[in-house]
Amino acid sequence: MEKNLSQDIIAYSKELRLPAFRKYYESAAAEAARESWTFEEYLHGLLQREYEARAENRRKALIRQAGFPQLKYLQDLIREDLPRDAQQRLPELERLDFVRNGRNLILAGNPGTGKTHIALGLGIKACSEGFRVLCTTVPRMLTQIRESRSQKNLSRLENRFEHYDLVICDEFGYISYDKEGAELLFSHLSLRAGHKSTIITTNLSFDRWPEIFGDPTLTAAMVDRLTHKAYLINMSGPSHRVKETREWNKN
Repeated sequence: MEKNLSQDIIAYSKELRLPAFRKYYESAAAEAARESWTFEEYLHGLLQREYEARAENRRKALIRQAGFPQLKYLQDLIREDLPRDAQQRLPELERLDFVRNGRNLILAGNPGTGKTHIALGLGIKACSEGFRVLCTTVPRMLTQIRESRSQKNLSRLENRFEHYDLVICDEFGYISYDKEGAELLFSHLSLRAGHKSTIITTNLSFDRWPEIFGDPTLTAAMVDRLTHKAYLINMSGPSHRVKETREWNKN
């Protein structure tokens, strides 16, 4: 009878897709006997393990689906090396209220000051809290827009893009765009304006954006749309990569 019960438990848990329940039910039963747990306590413990396992699997899936080029965590930041504005604003940003409220975050400054690390770290933290995140570069995003338009499935791409809780657009301003590219980019980013959060990292101040978009009117509209009620972080400062290279060469 006991063997049949065990077989049934395994079979039922497989059918119901309860892997943690199946993995721990015997060890939890032994612990329950030792600790004199009630049936409710035993069942609660098993369900809690199943819930925690699923939450961890979901977290890993969200991180994998986000497409992060590398995993950079907030706890790995050397905060005293960050520009002062970032040091002061990061504790607020870590709460992710800007994601919940659909506010944008613009990290602008010279290369090597931690813009991408902060963006990726916030994205990974957002995944850990159950938000759907997309991480991309602006050149890659523009390529996808053009390919989707030529394949006549642009609306599908736009629908997915619009509904991410957070989109990270890295390398904004590293290359210039023709008029068509600038218009496509403006239209795509405008889909999220006012209701979903976007993080932009750029090495150019706003007064230099006409250099990459060409059209001053379009540039002004894009700056206005992206910065409305946004968090603007000044990331200008010494390059930590230059500092690391100097220290490495001393050894």
